[in-house]
Amino acid sequence: MNTTGPHTLSPARTTATAARVLRQLRHDPRTIALLLVVPVLMITLLRYVFDGSPQTFDSIGASLLGIFPLITMFLVTSIATLRERTSGTLERLLAMPLGKGDLIAGYALAFGAVAVAQSVLATALSVWVLGLDVTGSPWLLLLVALLDALLGTALGLFVSAFAASEFQAVQFMPAVIFPQLLLCGLFTPRDQMAPVLERISDVLPMSYAVDGMNQVLHHTGVTTDFVRDVLVVAGSALLVLCLGAATLRRRTA
Repeated sequence: MNTTGPHTLSPARTTATAARVLRQLRHDPRTIALLLVVPVLMITLLRYVFDGSPQTFDSIGASLLGIFPLITMFLVTSIATLRERTSGTLERLLAMPLGKGDLIAGYALAFGAVAVAQSVLATALSVWVLGLDVTGSPWLLLLVALLDALLGTALGLFVSAFAASEFQAVQFMPAVIFPQLLLCGLFTPRDQMAPVLERISDVLPMSYAVDGMNQVLHHTGVTTDFVRDVLVVAGSALLVLCLGAATLRRRTA
């Protein structure tokens, strides 16, 4: 007999939720293309944009390898979760012995599996096909790319609670993603920014995602800074998932 209540995180309920989400994704080829094909195409396009300057591709390719999965996972996850709520599916699910934690964990597990495939494809293509030159191990590059994708998933789950339509979910991108993109150190080193912007960038998780990629790009082993960056990105994803479970609503107001 199952003795876990709806407020206790249950592995069985979590995996059942993840399986349901993956079945839905399997029948949505456009979403699969956005998750798996678009990051690969963007990295390929970037490589040939800098065809005459491979050093430029090497310097920013690793950073964008983490940023592209974060953005695509954020977009797809926020819209998919909102669709569950506006269609009434979420309300029906939560009327069953299924807690918010089970639902959020199930979504994170399902999209996390997709994030693994996405990160493997993008990293393998960048390093072994497009010739991205990294000093460190490509496996460390893959680790950071995967954590970035999971962070995007967590952020998407969180902001979906505050959107009333899919259009509003997309509108959160300028508020949540773009400031991080501008301040993460991709366009200029963070220590060369205005002091107030540098302090803001110090609390944005994308800054540590880019720093982690740059650590792999320039160092052969696992540095202290790399460990810090990985822990910050992973911790941010976990914190945002908890916030997502706390703010999840059954229906759109």
